[in-house]
Amino acid sequence: MSPQSLIEYTEVIAKRYKRACYNTKKEILDEYCQVTGLHRKHCIRKLNNFKFFQKPKKNKRGRKSIYNQPSVIKVLKKIWLTANLPCSILLKGLLPHWLPYYAKTFEPIDPNTLNLIEKISTATIDRILKPIRPRFNKKGRSCTKPGSLLRHQIPIGTDQWNQFIPGFLEADTVHHCDDTTAGQYVITVNYTDLATGWTEQRAVWGKGEHGVFKQTEDVEHSLPFALLGFDSDNGGEFINDHLFKYMTVRKNNPVQFTRSRPYKKNDNAHIEQKNWTHVRQWFGYNRFDNPVMVPLLNELYKSEWNLYHNFFIPSVKLIDKKRDHSKIVKKYDQPKTPYQRVMEADSSIVPDAKKEQLRMLKESLNPFELRAAIEIKIAKAMRHAYLTGNINSEATNPKNALHG
Repeated sequence: MSPQSLIEYTEVIAKRYKRACYNTKKEILDEYCQVTGLHRKHCIRKLNNFKFFQKPKKNKRGRKSIYNQPSVIKVLKKIWLTANLPCSILLKGLLPHWLPYYAKTFEPIDPNTLNLIEKISTATIDRILKPIRPRFNKKGRSCTKPGSLLRHQIPIGTDQWNQFIPGFLEADTVHHCDDTTAGQYVITVNYTDLATGWTEQRAVWGKGEHGVFKQTEDVEHSLPFALLGFDSDNGGEFINDHLFKYMTVRKNNPVQFTRSRPYKKNDNAHIEQKNWTHVRQWFGYNRFDNPVMVPLLNELYKSEWNLYHNFFIPSVKLIDKKRDHSKIVKKYDQPKTPYQRVMEADSSIVPDAKKEQLRMLKESLNPFELRAAIEIKIAKAMRHAYLTGNINSEATNPKNALHG
């Protein structure tokens, strides 16, 4: 039997063999061994692993995508990486604000390319970025220990998602402790405004209530609007006498102080999401147990970090939620930056003078320059963490620190 004849005969037998029951398979195998003269075990493997002929896939019908061009992919990828890997909806929302700065910082964009990027859909963005997303894809531990002091005096708030007036903050802590919470280490206190998405971050040494209180006081003075409400989890760094009296016992403008239900993270969904996008995506789960890093991080948080996230990184806000039988239907607004939402606020909440000040500040900024400055300062902070011997040397590379 020639080699070609053996292949053709094997294909016919293999089809019968795969469909047959146990007893029939024995008979087919006996026949195949007798005809070919091959060893029985070799015949079993040959029939089980036989690859049948498959017709080649036809090319996709229709015209080729006009977006699958190196010039378009280059611009999208650069902005996507610099904006810290947003989803396609947010990326499309920030493109109009970032494209003018791309031309100023790197190179002019061809008019045809610019026209394509301005018209691109979110689905097309997903298709273009799909091959590179896996390369830039961390879990850690929860460090919230309940603070029993004053819990009965602080009401529980669970409906913060429908807040549309600037000034109501959610707060949480992000622990830079790696795999152990033993000893002292740096903690980032994260704050976000529910209506505008405006965020502030501050670093403290250890989980002491005094340090968190001082940074919360500093954040209030940094906000472009008055503080009206404050919501936190049940951790002792927030549920304490210092912060309770500061918020509620005031002669002028007492602040509404609420807390979430114990072990219900979704009560603080806004700040939990910001913990990932504004802290973990940048620093990962490395351990920072060098106190020198606290002033370094605070200097970063109060300057380029704050400007970058609040003026150039958009988010979507839930504006309606209703149940349709067993399905919950949610409706979101268009992607907007915290700066845009603040500028849209009523003048009685954000004075016109403050809006003009923010507008002038925005005109002086460049997101690509801010990102470059952030990477330099993060690399400096990572070097101090590396000196203590508690961080991998690869993490001192800004790209590794930012994208994991």
